[in-house]
Amino acid sequence: MSAGADRRFMALALALGARGLGNVWPNPAVGCVLVAGGRIVGRGHTAPGGRPHAETQALAQAGAAARGATAYVSLEPCAHHGATPPCAEALVAAGVARVVSALEDPDPRVAGQGHAALRAAGVAVETGLMAEEARRAHRGFVLHRTAGRPMVTLKLALSLDGRIATAAGESRWITGPQARARVHGLRARHDAVLVGAGTARADDPRLDVRGFGTVAQPVRVVAARTLDLPEGGPLAEPGRGPLWLLHGPGAEDTPQAGRWRARGARLVAVAEGAGGQLDPRAMLAALAAEGITRVLCEGGGALAASLLAADLVDEAVSFTAGLALGAEGRPGIGALHLLALAEAPRLALIRVEAVGGDVMAHWERR
Repeated sequence: MSAGADRRFMALALALGARGLGNVWPNPAVGCVLVAGGRIVGRGHTAPGGRPHAETQALAQAGAAARGATAYVSLEPCAHHGATPPCAEALVAAGVARVVSALEDPDPRVAGQGHAALRAAGVAVETGLMAEEARRAHRGFVLHRTAGRPMVTLKLALSLDGRIATAAGESRWITGPQARARVHGLRARHDAVLVGAGTARADDPRLDVRGFGTVAQPVRVVAARTLDLPEGGPLAEPGRGPLWLLHGPGAEDTPQAGRWRARGARLVAVAEGAGGQLDPRAMLAALAAEGITRVLCEGGGALAASLLAADLVDEAVSFTAGLALGAEGRPGIGALHLLALAEAPRLALIRVEAVGGDVMAHWERR
């Protein structure tokens, strides 16, 4: 197979894997393509809920045509026995002759053992094809396994002068309908959507995915130290997806805690940090402990600032509208208490595009 063909098939595997983003946690969103004689004979991606795995589905589709084929996999095939047998064993049993994987699995239960098992069985193994693209695609899973936290995407909807609301708190709508549709797409590709208590009180948000038909809803997460939240709005409505409330240790046995539990909310105690606010690292660690790998933070300014200050923002997506709200408007990012430009968090630009009448910019950590 030529290098160009290898790259095309791996790109397809990555694209297939992306279909599982937001639906397969705590598992990685893997894609697999089986090719024999230059023809695709099987393809698959991690199913909702994390199983079946991509390789299993591609092998089932290929059947006998898998013998002698090349498998392109966006992440090393698993080698451990869990709820399903190892994918490395399934590839060997099917007679696959060659496996091209983009990235070694950082999970200690795999970590090269899948590749080793394939080689031991006589399968030709090549690694590292489109590794950078695979690292980006699997960033949430990799961070979950290596850093004990989920990937964080910070979403900002801003005026030209960086404001998210007027001085009176009016924010609907700064950006247009096309930008808002993109936000729903972002929500659908993340395991959880996170906001602070101030945003929950000011905006009374739904935090669910709308406009995409019937889809799995992300976990709606509110960081509310004292659980002082509106109890009659969309957050409390059933059917909008799971609701988790991150709170301080002192709110565990309060009357409002009991009322939220009665509404079906899951309450998670989190340690407090400097200034008596919830510690951002502790919040993310708590979410990771529950299997969350990808979090979309939608504000507000104080929460965004705390994540940036702690160097916990992995990607940022900003939507900028062509209006100005002035210095009295509410800033998109709260105080960072910087004394020099060298101290400012810096992100690298990935791409910029027009979305309706707004501008969307996608950034990632350097």
